[in-house]
Amino acid sequence: MTASPTPAASAKPRLTTSAMIASIAGEGQRTKPAPFGHALVEAARTRPGIVGMTADLGKYTDLHIFSKEFPDRSYQMGMAEQVLFGAASGLAAEGFTPFATTYAVFATRRAYDFIHQTIAEENRDVKIVVALPGLTSGYGPSHQAAEDLALMRAMPNMVVIDPCDAHEIEQIVPAIADHKGPVYMRLLRGQVPLVLDEYGYSFELGKAKLLRDGADALFITSGLMTMRAHEVAEKLKADRIEAAILHVPTIKPLDEAAIAAAAAKSGRPVFVMENHTVIGGLGEAVAATLLRHRIQPAAWHHIGLPDAFLDAGALPTLHDRYGISVDAVTARVKAALG
Repeated sequence: MTASPTPAASAKPRLTTSAMIASIAGEGQRTKPAPFGHALVEAARTRPGIVGMTADLGKYTDLHIFSKEFPDRSYQMGMAEQVLFGAASGLAAEGFTPFATTYAVFATRRAYDFIHQTIAEENRDVKIVVALPGLTSGYGPSHQAAEDLALMRAMPNMVVIDPCDAHEIEQIVPAIADHKGPVYMRLLRGQVPLVLDEYGYSFELGKAKLLRDGADALFITSGLMTMRAHEVAEKLKADRIEAAILHVPTIKPLDEAAIAAAAAKSGRPVFVMENHTVIGGLGEAVAATLLRHRIQPAAWHHIGLPDAFLDAGALPTLHDRYGISVDAVTARVKAALG
């Protein structure tokens, strides 16, 4: 016998296929349009070596903003990521700074060997900027890059960044343009939420930042899960639970000193939250850090995507199903704290 839906559940609007690529912004949340595209335009005004490249995904990686402003510095390489990154490496060898964009799945799975051999091994100054990281698409495993951070962390010379919001993306673009060497940057595209400006936040390559402090729990987060952690921490205040948030945008090199200092505070459990499989991402990097620094927190909880091929469907439904929505994370934290 099938149970009848609750009044609250039945009141929810019916999701359509457009929800498979819905914005990650919550209802009423502040957003900025295409922060990467606009930030790259500003960076390129004073850095003539910057060129934009894409594998037929300029519109879907916000690179079209740059291409419109600098058509003579933009290259459309077609649906061929191997060619995209091989050409980007060649341009870097000639002194340019290519920003090469595609989807995360195509960069990390289709073109991994080309990035490894022509960019990372040669330490070429190529910025790999990828949309649809982790579970930000409902189109199933072909478009869900749940393991991209693990793959790119393992590549020598590669800097790996997982931004939280539009405010941070705007600061990351000039920072990585000035950094000499390969960078892999996850991208939130389109209407991107604003969160970190509330904290007076400023990005520093390789640095984690304590956004707020709290005695009852420590959230260690990156990417959109920092956004989720912010909302969860606000909800927990109603129960007089104060949670600290340590935002870790640079996954490699990892700010081990900041993580160790935050986790060493006695009496509060650690929750690592990431939009990535629990294999090989931020959680395991933090766990290894705590072992190396001989720090044992009061308790350890790892919130991330399962080691499985994920379903297709509406994004809000999938975030609930796999435990990375605000409601799901709040419930898990409350259950753990008792």
